[in-house]
Order: sequence, then C-alpha cells, then structure tokens
Amino acid sequence: MDNSLIDTLRQALKQSPDNVALRLSLAHVLFENHRYDEAEQEYKTGLSHAPGDVNLKSGLAEVFYAQGKFSAALVICEELVNARQGTAQTYLVYARALHQREEYPEAAAMYARARELNPDISDQYLESLVAAKSKQAAEKPELSPEYTTGDPGGRFVPYHERPSISFADVGGMDNLKDEIRLKIIHPLTNPEIYAAYGKKIGGGILMYGPPGCGKTYLARAAAGEVKATFISVSISDVLDMYTGQSERNLHDIFENARENTPSVLFFDEVDALGASRRDMRQSASRQVINQFLAELDGIDSGNEGVLILAATNAPWHLDSAFRRPGRFDRIIFVPPPDEAARAAILEVLLKDKPAGDVDIPALAKRTRDFSGADLNALLDLAVEGKLREALKTRKPEPLSTKCLMKVIKTIKPTTRGWFTTAKNYALYANENGLYNDILDYLRIK
Repeated sequence: MDNSLIDTLRQALKQSPDNVALRLSLAHVLFENHRYDEAEQEYKTGLSHAPGDVNLKSGLAEVFYAQGKFSAALVICEELVNARQGTAQTYLVYARALHQREEYPEAAAMYARARELNPDISDQYLESLVAAKSKQAAEKPELSPEYTTGDPGGRFVPYHERPSISFADVGGMDNLKDEIRLKIIHPLTNPEIYAAYGKKIGGGILMYGPPGCGKTYLARAAAGEVKATFISVSISDVLDMYTGQSERNLHDIFENARENTPSVLFFDEVDALGASRRDMRQSASRQVINQFLAELDGIDSGNEGVLILAATNAPWHLDSAFRRPGRFDRIIFVPPPDEAARAAILEVLLKDKPAGDVDIPALAKRTRDFSGADLNALLDLAVEGKLREALKTRKPEPLSTKCLMKVIKTIKPTTRGWFTTAKNYALYANENGLYNDILDYLRIK
C-alpha cells in the first residue's frame, strides 16, 4: 500500500488544487491500490478542471469498470473511440465492458485493436474470444491465386449461425411477422399442407424502409423462430476485384445455404448488389446481377428449403427483375416502430441503465418516427447528460422522465430524412402502387 506516496500527493494538491497532472497521478495510485471510490472522486475532480482530458476520461472508465459500472464505462469508452482519442487501455476497458454485456464479436474487435496499439496487453478471457474468432476465420479456406482468378480449386464459405432469438423478442411489426410466417415459417412447420397445394418451400421477401428500424434483427428472429441456419450476406462478402470472382462468391453462398437447409439467407443493403442495370456502365456489375437472378431462380440447383430475405433502404434503386414472381415476390414496408413497439424497445433499453420511475408510455407517445436506433441514441444522450452532472456534483442521479423528455426536444428522428426522399418516389414513381404503404404512413391520400 503506497500510503506515503498518496499522502505526499494529497499534500501537494493542497498547495496546487488545479494541477491536473498531480490529480491524475493521485487517481492512478489510488486505483492501483484498489481504493476505487477515492480514485473515482479524483478523476471526476480532475475532469471538472480539464473536461477534455483524455487520460482522466480513460482512467474514469477504468475505475467504473472495476466498480462494476459497465454501462458508465461503455459510455466514456465509446465517446473516446468515436472521437479517435482512444488509447490501448481505452480499447481494453471497452472490450472488457462489452464482454460483460455479452457482446462478444464487438469485444473481440476492440481487444484486437488494443493489441494493435500495445502488443504487451493481455487478458485471458478476451484472448479466448479472439482465438475463437481466428478459428472461425481459419475454417474459411483461404483464396489461392488460382481461386481468385476463377479456377475451380477453392470455395468461399460464408459465416452462419443458429440465432437464439425469435419473434417473441421483436416488439410490434405484427403485419410483417404474419407475412414472414406465411412465406417462411408455416411452410417449414406445416410442409404437408403446402405440398397438398403444390407450393414449394422457399422464395423471397424484400423488406424496405428507413434505416435503424429492425430489418436485420427481424431476419435473425425469423431464422430463430424455426431454428434454421442463418446466413447474413453483406456486399463485402460478394464483391471481388478479380473478374468473375464476385459471381463465384455469390454462387458459393447460395450453395452453402442449399447444403444447410432449412436456412435463411439474408442480404443486407441488397440494392448495392442488385442496382438497376440501366444505371450501370460496367458489364462486370451487370454480370453479378445476372448471377444473382440465376441463383434466385435456382436454375442449376433448386432452392427448396432456402428462405431468402433481403433488406434495403432504397428499393427504387433495385433492378425491377428482382421483383418478379419466384424471386422477391413479397415486398414489405418496415416503418419506424409504432407507439406500442417503441414502449417495448424503451423498456428493454432501460433495463441496464440507472433509471428511476420512468413513464415509458409517455416517452413512447412523444417519440413518433423514432427508429430503434434513434431510441438507443436518446438514452445514450440522456446518460451522457447525467454523467456530466455527476462529474460536477459528485452525486450520480438516475435517469428520469423529465431528463429524457428534455433530450427528446433536442433531437430529430433520423427517419424523417428518409421519408423526404421516399415521398417523392411514392408520389411520382409509384409503379403498380408499390410504395402505397409509404403514402399510408405519411397519411397522404
């Protein structure tokens, strides 16, 4: 115990209370001696003199983590990382807090970044996460030179999982759930009825709407509902700089889904892969779309048992060929969550926050047009406000209805920008009433 050093530093601070470097040294020594409450106060006092000091913020995040205040630690670490001020220790604390929240892929990524900045950093639990991630990567065969030029020697294997969530974990979206049940769930749970009508198990649903409204989460829940293999595909999984390789990647992804039926194959931001061919100048991009259409049709291999979901924020950029029967023949609008869904989302988000008696129905009523991501941002801003107050008063206060209402007045839902664009397409390019749901949501007759 460094009592003598602590006493010396305290005496020095009496003579120079505004000395941030001395305050930081004392806080570090207190932390190293596991006197976390005292260290926290010193970090906060230092920040009252130098609010932007990165070392003080990083130290406070570390002491919050040591005290089990994981959400508070995450808020500070996220702020530092987003501002590109994170040190190796910041990323380590960030990774540890994410690990406590069971956000394992994100924790592994933050830990890997910490190791990049300081190779001497080590944490046995996080090491096991990175090792597991490396093992998954190793199971994907590396692309040989022959493979990248189109030689049939190799094969791309997409990552897949068995989601543990189901529709019970998704608030609202009842109409959308019913459509997915009819197209995806019921054919798997009642195959004999569909067989009697000669209806194959498979096909596609295209979900469109503003970003942050749960399209990806709903796709994972659909796979979890029937305990199917879930394969999420992004543009980076498909597109390749070598001629012909993108088409090959796309074929391999579909083949993997066919080998692991029942499977849900989910294409996020599908418009990036299936943009209208009329707008394209490069024949290579056209070939990728043609391959995509061929795979959807199952020309070489049937798609029985492969359930295809796709999401886009810009359906007007998608080639019309994707909307033909047998491809994405169900096109569903995913609006921002309604009032009941917003209440359910807020209730979930508040579970791990220091909250008092919050009037969730009142908040839900005041947040029309807010996406799930917007609601999460709302709480983050409220927590940051409370942290600033606590740093000044040294008295943490829980979130309240009043402080959340105050934050609501300062932010605008991100979905409104999307609706500004979507409204023009719905009014002037609404082929066959494709975007009538947008007009209904905007209450335009």
